[in-house]
Amino acid sequence: MTTTNQYPDLLSEVRAFRGKYPEIRYVDLICLDIPGHFYGKRYPIEMVEKVAAGSPLKVPQNCVLLGTQGGLYPIGDYCFADGDPDAPRRLVPGTLVPVRWEKEPLGQMLITSDGTDAPIEFEPREVLAQVIKRLEKRGIHPVVAFELEFYLFDRKLKEGLPQFPRDPLCEDEDDQPNMHIERLSRFSSVLHEMVVAANEQGVAANVITAELGPGQFEINFGHCDDGLKAADWAALFCRSTRGVAMKHGHRASFMSKPYLNAPGSGMHVHVSLYDRDGNNLLAADDQRPLRHAVAGCLDLLPHCMPIFAANHNAFRRYGAMVNAASRASWGFEDRDACIRIPESDGRNLRIEHRLAGADANPYLVLAAILSGMEHGLDAAREPIAPLNDDRESGIDFPKDMLTAVTAMRSHPVVNEGLGSEFVMVYCENKRQEFLDFMNEVSAREYRWYM
Repeated sequence: MTTTNQYPDLLSEVRAFRGKYPEIRYVDLICLDIPGHFYGKRYPIEMVEKVAAGSPLKVPQNCVLLGTQGGLYPIGDYCFADGDPDAPRRLVPGTLVPVRWEKEPLGQMLITSDGTDAPIEFEPREVLAQVIKRLEKRGIHPVVAFELEFYLFDRKLKEGLPQFPRDPLCEDEDDQPNMHIERLSRFSSVLHEMVVAANEQGVAANVITAELGPGQFEINFGHCDDGLKAADWAALFCRSTRGVAMKHGHRASFMSKPYLNAPGSGMHVHVSLYDRDGNNLLAADDQRPLRHAVAGCLDLLPHCMPIFAANHNAFRRYGAMVNAASRASWGFEDRDACIRIPESDGRNLRIEHRLAGADANPYLVLAAILSGMEHGLDAAREPIAPLNDDRESGIDFPKDMLTAVTAMRSHPVVNEGLGSEFVMVYCENKRQEFLDFMNEVSAREYRWYM
């Protein structure tokens, strides 16, 4: 399988970009790793054109396995026993765009191993691609929309800790958490450029909301009938949002729980399922498939927690006072539930999966949700009572990483749905990263125990 045969318009895309942006000399070729960070290489634009024409593009396979701090862990035969081989990548059509937050003119383009002669089983985008291909063979077509909450901080840290962002006009701290529209006005310059930057990347970003936390905001995306593209949007949005924030003198973070006394940041994912004729599958038979899909998501949720809560901090978000569930639950128009069913007509009936932290990997979150829905449709079981009928309804899920990876590693449906090689690699990556994170004596330990 070659790039030129599969995407005959790719070369035209690169040449058109060069013609439109002659000042851009370099392009970042980027791909998401397991923790949800971009890695890649900065290529001269003329070399990108050669790749589009068919020249090979290779990046070390184990870049996908990088930990949060960039290190590698011994995982099976990977990393330290395989000679660190290169693996083929391809350019993702339609993703070559200019970058507005860098000082020098720059472009960026997504790359992936999906669709190459040797796709990497544990690459997050490949994991999602396989789930979507499996659903499409069954005549099931997801329509997806992400919503991402994030915090703005002052650009400078104080003794290593984040500080509230300051109003650019009056220098006041944004220390009064509320949803007042005036907060959007005070930070309009950075927020509006975030939307513009996202739109320039092809991301259908639109509605801006001031959230409850100090410096916390949410920007929504339009619905997308291509699940891979929807996850691409979420990943690219995080990159551009951080860049634009720094340009304006702020830091933007998708950290799940930056303040213990303020709401966490979530990744809310809306998913509908349609057949080949455009009929909403969830709405059929008095919404029975909807209930089955909910039951499947709830069944797999406790076994996918390392995906939804991707690090130690993310587990702090659960059980908070505002809209953060402590048990797997569902409900109609209920934001305390992990799975909310928004009010809608039959055409737009969907689930809103609200459990994942904003710093989770969007490819893997969507892959886990779709696998849960597929599992539910196959099992055809009714879910537990919704919170609307029973406020105590729910299923326990792990609240720490070590318990969570154990629950995920051995679950047969998760292994089948996401791929056993991926599950092994992912769980071991998260297990070792957690142990690495905990392997430090903090100042608080000395204060408490010395």
